[in-house]
Amino acid sequence: MAKFNPDTLNDLDFKHGGNILTKAKKLNLLPSKIIDSSASLVPFDPPKLILDVLFSEIKTLGFRYYPERNLNNLREIIGEFHQINPDNILPGNGASELITWAGFEASKFGASCIPSPGFVDYERSLNCWNASFEYSELPKIWSSSFPQTFPLQPICDVLWITNPHNPTGQLWDKKSLEIILKKYKLVICDEAFLAITPNGEKESLIPLTKTYDNLLVIRSLTKLFNIAGLRLGYIIASSEKIKRWNIKRDPWPLNSFAIKAGIEILSNKIFYNEWTTKIHEWVNTEKNWVSNELSKIKSLKVHNSSTNFFLIESKFSLSSNIKYLENKGILIRECSSFRFLNKNWARISLQTRKKNKILCREIQNSFKK
Repeated sequence: MAKFNPDTLNDLDFKHGGNILTKAKKLNLLPSKIIDSSASLVPFDPPKLILDVLFSEIKTLGFRYYPERNLNNLREIIGEFHQINPDNILPGNGASELITWAGFEASKFGASCIPSPGFVDYERSLNCWNASFEYSELPKIWSSSFPQTFPLQPICDVLWITNPHNPTGQLWDKKSLEIILKKYKLVICDEAFLAITPNGEKESLIPLTKTYDNLLVIRSLTKLFNIAGLRLGYIIASSEKIKRWNIKRDPWPLNSFAIKAGIEILSNKIFYNEWTTKIHEWVNTEKNWVSNELSKIKSLKVHNSSTNFFLIESKFSLSSNIKYLENKGILIRECSSFRFLNKNWARISLQTRKKNKILCREIQNSFKK
């Protein structure tokens, strides 16, 4: 297990995918002309149901007023959707804000462990509260069948889990995660990509929040519906924890558009189920197609994934390949900023078939130059 070294913060620079506006300016391209495979959003336009409710908010000038502070209507809809008491739900300004509050909670229980490579926002969150943490390295070889048994049980007080894992795309088995819940003072499970993942909901820990007070589950709606700019997520935890966070957080964390969108999305289960069915079919189809195309590159290994993103591993540095793609208006996620990965790794997010064809062709070309 590796310990946190604050001197490495500048090296990591807390990089994220999806910096499309910055890249577009650098490349002198419109954002719409860039294939952004660095951020793991679904590639389809947001559904009309969401656009209609946003247009309605503009037409009625509902945004003139301060949003509801307690977010009661949204919490009730989320509670009904998951069959959870609304008192155990806290909507937030995207998963990132909620990760910050999860870090606040973690700081009170002792040392955290972050399975790595992992999402760098967990480190940012813990640094906000001067919390101690270490890294536990995940195996870099895994089975092609999902779900899988969670492979780590490190010695710590707080364990952070991402399901499916980012950046590997591994889907963890609910049974193995429940065993872990009994071993730690606090378990934080980030399920930001679970709804996108075929058969992912079967492994959700949300039902277990009714039994385990030491469990926090974070969800995101922005990735599933391609509305990252709205910043919309929620966390499910004990009501006592949520009350403590509410005392300290900003008074209006969600704007009126995000609130309206969240209520509309989760109050219409028929729409939600139809949309997720479409997304799961897309993931299964495009994941197989893209993997087959990229596997034709002899020096490249395509790692198996359960969801809409996956890792590729080269025998050599991918820096020149990434630069080549960028000059073609294609972004993939370089992985040197992930703990225990280096420049030989990159993460790719699935696109539409039309864009996937371009993506695969140019990745293949980048190895021929």
